[in-house]
Amino acid sequence: MYLHPEMETLTRPEIERLQLERLQKTLRQCMRSPFYKRRFDEIGLTPDDIRSLDDLTKIPFTTKQDLRDNYPFGLSAVPLEQVVRLHSSSGTTGTPTVILHTQHDLDEWANAVARCLYMVGLRKGDIFQNSSGYGMFTGGLGFQYGAERLGMLTVPAAAGNTKRQIKFITDFGTTALHAIPSYAGRLYEVMEEMGIDPRRDTRLKTLIIGAEPHSDEQRRRIENMLGVKAYNSFGMSEMCGPGVAFECLEQNGLHIWEDYYIVEIVDPQTLEPVPEGEVGELVLTTINREAMPLLRYRTRDLTRILPGECPCGRHHKRLDRMKGRSDDMIILKGVNIFPIQIENILMQFKELGNEYLITLTNLEANDEMTVEVELNDFTDDYGFLQRLTKEITRQLKDEILITPRVKLVSKGSLPKQEGKAVRVKDLRKTLI
Repeated sequence: MYLHPEMETLTRPEIERLQLERLQKTLRQCMRSPFYKRRFDEIGLTPDDIRSLDDLTKIPFTTKQDLRDNYPFGLSAVPLEQVVRLHSSSGTTGTPTVILHTQHDLDEWANAVARCLYMVGLRKGDIFQNSSGYGMFTGGLGFQYGAERLGMLTVPAAAGNTKRQIKFITDFGTTALHAIPSYAGRLYEVMEEMGIDPRRDTRLKTLIIGAEPHSDEQRRRIENMLGVKAYNSFGMSEMCGPGVAFECLEQNGLHIWEDYYIVEIVDPQTLEPVPEGEVGELVLTTINREAMPLLRYRTRDLTRILPGECPCGRHHKRLDRMKGRSDDMIILKGVNIFPIQIENILMQFKELGNEYLITLTNLEANDEMTVEVELNDFTDDYGFLQRLTKEITRQLKDEILITPRVKLVSKGSLPKQEGKAVRVKDLRKTLI
């Protein structure tokens, strides 16, 4: 049942002793980071002041803005020559967030992902196909190295090209697939068009889903369509990527690996802890990372710690599925997007007015974004409008890594709101 029984079967007291030991080591490592050294000095705090897990609250929160403000290497706790990889994601201001890794960090990341995959029944001999994007995003390489660490044959199919994905599934005998939920639905639709029955014509048995919100009803629908068991995963680039928390075979919450992270749930307004079992913002502290440890990182994800024990025998805390976010981030096709990113691009065009509306829809199980924006002046020059639309689309894709539909509309045609403008209209429907 366990890939790492010495860690997965720890009792609660054993987990907490290990966490304190690793936290104190992490704090000493953080003092090598210019950012944390300055922050601790400013409030007169030293690592020796943290004598228990309860003392963690003495440490200020770390935010995504801190990462942007100290771009690119201000949070590094090791010399740059010890760093072997970085990942980055785009931000609201155009400044990306950068996460650094030593070889130790990559090895531990692979171990964590391998542990997750083993927990849902995958073994050497399985064929694992990854439909996540590779590159600066963490989903591709994170699952790749974890699957390889487990000894599976891996198919780095990357994102898109659905017919090619299906050909790989059928030709290579893929038994396990990683895909975002909306794309899993799209795969089934194309299989139907091609006359392929996934239960009869493929060896698929396990699906790993995550990276975008989805209901349990949607998960069950996907399982029925593809004839698989679908397991929820949670990860984020600031915490390495995939492998932070994962469901076990019981499918009753995501076990978060507490030998890697200390978990807090706080009220997003007051930042005070909420009682266990209540929904709040997830705050994570890394305790097994060299290059760029993060203390009390505000994830902005809303969830809760599930009460009770899991029948699987693991005592690591379980998180409920993510309820949403405490900020206005859009998750589309597994990509994190902020409306301000779109606004920053639109406002660069003098031909455009101040009013715009972002509409999110789910068309044929595929999430789509439409950006309607008002023109400053009326024109019926079709060629001009076509060129302008094309250029706006190109710049938006460069910024948010998703190709939206851009519609130029006449001035005054978008609905006006009393008070705060409504910039995002989410019409996506959950599969039922």
